[in-house]
Amino acid sequence: MPRLSVIVIAKNEAANIGACLDSVALADERIVVVDGGGTDGTAAIAAAKGVRVVEHAFAGFGAQKNFALSLANGDWVFSIDADERVTPALAAEIAKAMNEPKADGYEMPRLSSFCGRQMRHSGWYPDYVLRLFRRGRARFSDDRVHERVICDGPVARLANDLLHTPVLRLEDALSRMDRYSTAGAAMTVARGKRVSFSSGITHGLWSFFRTYILRGGFLDGREGFLLAVANAEGTYYRYMKAWLAGRNR
Repeated sequence: MPRLSVIVIAKNEAANIGACLDSVALADERIVVVDGGGTDGTAAIAAAKGVRVVEHAFAGFGAQKNFALSLANGDWVFSIDADERVTPALAAEIAKAMNEPKADGYEMPRLSSFCGRQMRHSGWYPDYVLRLFRRGRARFSDDRVHERVICDGPVARLANDLLHTPVLRLEDALSRMDRYSTAGAAMTVARGKRVSFSSGITHGLWSFFRTYILRGGFLDGREGFLLAVANAEGTYYRYMKAWLAGRNR
């Protein structure tokens, strides 16, 4: 029987980590939680669940997940974020995929919620993410944010949703926007890409139009409008932060 390792990276995820770990009891190997130096007791909550907790300074999502991957020992690895949950139906499908493999990696649809509403439009669904893969056949990109799994073999898709609750309150959206726009701006500057002042305005407006109109955000009700505005703001600030950083170099 193939063995499964589960890896989680977390920082200040006390409100999420317990439920996340409870949802991945399907692991055969010890679950590994890599704590990025948070101060809210995330590591203690995880340790109380009987999982392995390793402290490691956060240096970007890609690097942190590759470090977590280096600690996995199973034949297969499942990567999950603290604000995600595996349903019983998805757990059964994961077990079947490992026991009757047709690929080296598996994507699954991710159903995310925004301020309490599950978003089935706005470009948020089905949002396929590659989370299950054979150990030794995949790794994470080194991107500081929006990292992805790079699989060296064939990739197939599962049918059941991975549940995702990234934004419970509007305050969470604003905080997330600030963090991700800062990281995105840093990536832009590191790549040597120069941006103009006007690019923040045009890209921000385009982000709203794409989310709300082209991707059907209006079908997600009031929350769809809020999400489109948040996306526009995040894009605007990413470009403006990159412009300011480039101007000051």
